[in-house]
Amino acid sequence: MRDPLAEAERWFRQAEFDLKVGRHAATGDFYFAACFHAQQAAEKALKACRYAQGEQIVIGHSVYRLAQECRSADARFVALARDCGRLDMFYIPTRYPNGLPDSIPAEVYTTAEAELAVDLAQRVLDLVAAVLGLSFTA
Repeated sequence: MRDPLAEAERWFRQAEFDLKVGRHAATGDFYFAACFHAQQAAEKALKACRYAQGEQIVIGHSVYRLAQECRSADARFVALARDCGRLDMFYIPTRYPNGLPDSIPAEVYTTAEAELAVDLAQRVLDLVAAVLGLSFTA
């Protein structure tokens, strides 16, 4: 069994890099990729919180659900779930053409959506870092 905080730190570090990729994608006009990587960053940061809480296996991709599950660590996760749960809409349609009738992800996502996704993910990482006492490294 891994040390819970060490496992949390591993997941959080990857979340930081995913957010960094999301920011980079947004500056290159790859808005679909920015949205997806922002969702991934938030998901992994929240999984870091769950591992820090002692969970052995954390399954699922919903930012909303994961944030709700983190509420026992800090009540602010309830509001975070409500606000940042919108990232869930970037999990599937940003990657698969069959999620978007008559188009492809690379052609439909906008600067505004990429900026929103990155900002929401940053809020998730900020709260997780504060609650777990983690520092940003990426």
